[in-house]
Amino acid sequence: MEEILNCEPSEEELAEQARIRREKLQKLCDEGNNPFVKVKYGVTARSAEIKNSFEKLEGKEVCIAGRLMSRRIMGKASFSHIQDNDGLLQIYVRRDDVGEENYAAFKKDYDLGDIIGVKGYVFKTQTGEVSVHCTHLEMLTKCLRPLPEKQHGLTNTDIRYRQRDLDLIVNPEVKQTFVKRSQIISGIRSYLDGRGFLEVDTPVLTTLEIGAAARPFKTRHNALDIEMYLRIETELYLKRLVVGGMERVYEVGRIFRNEGMDAYHNPEFTTVECYAAYLDYFDMMNLVEEMYSKIAKDVCGTTDITYQGTEIHLGGKWTRMTMKEAVKKYCGADYDGWKTDADARACAKKLGAEVKEGDAATKGHVLIALFDAFCEDKLIQPTFIYDYPVENSPLAKRKEDDPAFTQRFEYFICAHEFGNAFSELNDPIDQKQRFIRQVEEKRAQEKNCNAKVDEDFITALEYGLPPTGGLGFGVDRLVMLLTDSPTIRDVLLFPTMKPKK
Repeated sequence: MEEILNCEPSEEELAEQARIRREKLQKLCDEGNNPFVKVKYGVTARSAEIKNSFEKLEGKEVCIAGRLMSRRIMGKASFSHIQDNDGLLQIYVRRDDVGEENYAAFKKDYDLGDIIGVKGYVFKTQTGEVSVHCTHLEMLTKCLRPLPEKQHGLTNTDIRYRQRDLDLIVNPEVKQTFVKRSQIISGIRSYLDGRGFLEVDTPVLTTLEIGAAARPFKTRHNALDIEMYLRIETELYLKRLVVGGMERVYEVGRIFRNEGMDAYHNPEFTTVECYAAYLDYFDMMNLVEEMYSKIAKDVCGTTDITYQGTEIHLGGKWTRMTMKEAVKKYCGADYDGWKTDADARACAKKLGAEVKEGDAATKGHVLIALFDAFCEDKLIQPTFIYDYPVENSPLAKRKEDDPAFTQRFEYFICAHEFGNAFSELNDPIDQKQRFIRQVEEKRAQEKNCNAKVDEDFITALEYGLPPTGGLGFGVDRLVMLLTDSPTIRDVLLFPTMKPKK
């Protein structure tokens, strides 16, 4: 008798199965075998080790533990599979080896999903499957809810995201995404540590709503009786550390933005920001190329990967274009041909591009709008777009030979922005003026906005920030890329979900 259902059970059937499992639990407790009192189990081997080292372990006694995932009962003997951290392993349970009472309990009281401990010796079946011949077994934890039936599995994405624990149990391939996520973050840390960067932690709760476009989550500190905000970036604190003489710093940090959600956005996400004194934005381009290439090679085994059916080449030198060059290439608009802001607005109107600043739009505003409308979706292979207008780069240093533009780049892969970098603005006078304008614009756009200039950061700049290159990029998007995941929810263990009614 193999435990396989021919159709997906109804809610009533699932409820009945859950009731039966609780009755079995009560029976075990009445017999003095409460499975929830176990505190440890002496595991001596795991499934992958047993399979990979069969010649060494054949005939040796091992203790393994895991979740009961299948069971095929054949009278006086049974074949089952248990799942541990490494995968599935077959066990062979025979009445004459474990005893008539224990075997009867295994048949009647054990259910798929129960966590069990098995002692036995390693052997290989006639079909060549490495297995453990059980000499003793015990239940370590009773599973009180039936697992999704294996023929249909767990495919409902809403349930998968809400119950990631269940998703990991029945969809073992999902776990590999998060194994790779861990490897990617470790690879980032290893790369930066190896180049003299120091990992630091900066505050998640701040007392200030800054003028940046992102909307923060607001809370209240009762003891201090003040409003506080979850951070929308780690940048300003990290640059203050560079002022203090910590010349190379980085943070792998959680960021919170009270904004919309889609395939590439979650209100809570992970970024890496790093800052290096005496480097500029071209140095940060080189760092990105080298780091992405190394991580792809280490995690995927190659720098040529496939994302959603498109081959992406992460190795070698990436394409580099100024924003002006990209706009001219993809929609024909020539920034240098615009004599006035009105010329720029007329060009945008002719091309059908919407500029949110309206009649107040400058040449820089129009260039940004044209790039967003006509260029970003063309950037499939890794591409650096650099020299951004000062209008949307309040923290980047101006270009000395063209002060309407800044020493800033973003890089794009598969038509999406993956990171942002500057030669950091270190002029406190210029920085304060830009902050003031930014705050004024935000207050004009949002009712009840409490945005303020970060005076502490300005004070720090007045002590002197050395020439500095800075980079920020999203970890989640990088994990999506290297695991071929179509949505950010697939690479977050517990993505933000609207509560059920």
